[in-house]
Amino acid sequence: MKILHVITLAELGGAQSVVINLARESVNDGHEVMVASSEDGELWKVLPSEVGQWKISPLQRSISISKEHKVVNELRRIYRIFKPDVVHLHSSKIGILGRLAFPGKKIIYTVHGFDSIRVAFRKFLHLERVLQRRAKHIVGVSKYDYKNLLNEGIKKNVSYIYNGITDYSADTPENLDKDYERVTDMIRSKTGFKVMCIARISPQKKFELFCEVANLLADQNIHFFWIGNKDHMPDLPANAYCLGEAEDAHRFLKYADLFMLPSNYEGMPMSILEALCYSVPVIASDVGGVGEVLNGLNGKALPNTASEFAQQILHYASHPAELTKAKTEARKSYEAYFTVGAMYRMYLSLYKSIN
Repeated sequence: MKILHVITLAELGGAQSVVINLARESVNDGHEVMVASSEDGELWKVLPSEVGQWKISPLQRSISISKEHKVVNELRRIYRIFKPDVVHLHSSKIGILGRLAFPGKKIIYTVHGFDSIRVAFRKFLHLERVLQRRAKHIVGVSKYDYKNLLNEGIKKNVSYIYNGITDYSADTPENLDKDYERVTDMIRSKTGFKVMCIARISPQKKFELFCEVANLLADQNIHFFWIGNKDHMPDLPANAYCLGEAEDAHRFLKYADLFMLPSNYEGMPMSILEALCYSVPVIASDVGGVGEVLNGLNGKALPNTASEFAQQILHYASHPAELTKAKTEARKSYEAYFTVGAMYRMYLSLYKSIN
């Protein structure tokens, strides 16, 4: 089978990790795979060597009518040359452009967090409704997304498949770089309870809530580490540390007692799944599919208030036996629901339905 994955940006993130994992599983399973995306980004460095690469120079996050026309033409050119049996579209922008460019009967469109349209860019919701019949399958990454797709009138061939991630927990990193040593030394230098967040700084991620929670617990020997900021963050609480960007940031989860993800909206956050994989319990904003992942045993989905987060962190820090049990439950939930193998088998059944 020839499978074409198309994603808007080649910057590494949750949706890109799904593409990487599906591409790897597919080539290992004997299929021919091509990935198409924007020209620049770390995605091109980490795809398996057996996967074909097609860089689309006009493709970018911002919207320009003249450039989108060029993108659609380039997508049609890719289709003529590669002749895929399946076209798998990832993310909302390419979900629109791809459904204009490719035959609908060959398209699987994964919506990586429907709130990115329904809440953040609602003006594009009409296009999602109009184009829903231009796909064989529309896939949400959570029951939350699935229900909201239906509620917004998008009901044609809609389903959901949970994201899956590679099990890195037993890996021993080779050739550790200076960034890894720098971040590791900083985390290990602090004694006490350690709360970690891995995320970019953006309006979606509630960095201000992270700082507010750290302030509330400043006298409790609890330390807060944020990994993923591009810029220097001034005026941090005394017990909060922004450690910058780091490649394969999930490697630092082994040093965390608890993972925290404050957010305004989400689909199925990969960082939460990575924490569970490393046996780290999670507290996160109760948005998107978060409440489906955190069942009260492996962590908690919480209202977006500093007091709720602070209370739950203090509870885990004060009850080591309960924390130990939550660590076991975290790993157990990863193995049951969020492996790459489980995700791939679900998508493969959709791929086969097209042929």
